[in-house]
Parts: sequence; C-alpha cells; structure tokens
Amino acid sequence: MDLPRVVEPDDLLSQPTRARLFALLTERKQAVDTQELAAALRLHHNGVRAHLERMEAAGLVVRTRAKQARGRPRDQWTIAPDARPGGDPPSAYAELVGWLARAVTPDPGRRRDIEATGREIGREMAPRDGGGATDALQVTLTALGFAPSVKTAPGGTVTYCLDNCPYRDAAREHPEVICTLHKGLTQGLLDVLDPHIKLAGFEPRDPATAGCLIELTGVEEVLA
Repeated sequence: MDLPRVVEPDDLLSQPTRARLFALLTERKQAVDTQELAAALRLHHNGVRAHLERMEAAGLVVRTRAKQARGRPRDQWTIAPDARPGGDPPSAYAELVGWLARAVTPDPGRRRDIEATGREIGREMAPRDGGGATDALQVTLTALGFAPSVKTAPGGTVTYCLDNCPYRDAAREHPEVICTLHKGLTQGLLDVLDPHIKLAGFEPRDPATAGCLIELTGVEEVLA
C-alpha cells in the first residue's frame, strides 16, 4: 500500500516516525510487535507504542495481543483493513502498473505465463512466521491495499471480499492482465501458507467499486 502522494500538514502520517511505521508495517505484510518495530527504527519502544496508539485511534492500524508462555501478552500491529492514509482509498504504484500492463498481450498462452509469474511472486512475499494461513492471507491482502473483509461458512469455506482495488486504473484498462496476475499471486501465497487450502473461486468485479471475491475451501483453522 502506498503512502499518499501529497500529505497534508494536519494528516497523522505527516509525522515522520508514524509515516515510517506505516511504511514498515506495509512492507512486512504480517503482524509485528512493538519491540520489533522499535528496534527496526532504532527508537524506544514506549515512544513507538504511543505513535501506534494514535494511529490505532485514527483507524490506520489494528492491535492484537499475542499470548506468551510467561508475562503479559505482546501487542502486535497490522495495517487496518479499511485504512485510508491521507483520507483516500489506497493505491499501489498505479502509473507503473499501468505501463507494465500495456506491455503485456493477454492471449491464452500469455495469461498462463502471467498467472505463473504472479504465483511465484506470491510465494516470495508470503509471511513465514508460522501463524494461521487465513489470518496471514488477510494481513497480506490488507498490506497490499485490498481492504479485505472476511466471511466464514461451515465446512471450512472462507470468502474474502476485497473492498478496494489498489490497481483500479490499470485494472480498468487491462483487466485480464491485472486480475490474472492477482489470481496467481493469491495462489502463490496459499502455496506457502497452507498448500492444503484450495483456491475454489476468484471472481473479479468492477475495479471502480471493487468487491472482488476470493473463496477458499479446506480451511481447518478458525479465524481470530
């Protein structure tokens, strides 16, 4: 997820430390605890926690509590599914994506190559912290700017509704390229997170209104 191109002075992310925290959480694409974030920025964890709590109050990040064998649970932070840095829906390198999509001819054979490339990218970016696959997928989709909401159904079926398309301009002009790449990326994430989970459905929608659906079957764990 990109930071806004123009940051207003009264925007929460106009403060450099908070901007760096938001960028770092976006880059990690998984839950990160306060101490780890503080170490990455070489700042005291109390100050970092104060910034994160302000970002939480503004709806930019979400806090969860990770239990430990001893002591109090640790605070862990991820990008909020409906985060709007700068007040706008997130976008992701829109111009670059559009240029690359123009360079690809989406004939049937090429689409297979595009999906395979997306799958390889998904495997590379998948979190490897040992957490639940569906939670990790939600965190990754959130970090990419898709603002996913999740529904579960009996029998191990989980459906993600992507409430934002960060590549909406490119997807509008080159839907076969962008959506095929995203489908492959999703499958690549699942290859690493849990190869037993099946990508049963991938339904693109109008990028202007978003709402694309990802349906998974064979899910054993329960979403937090």
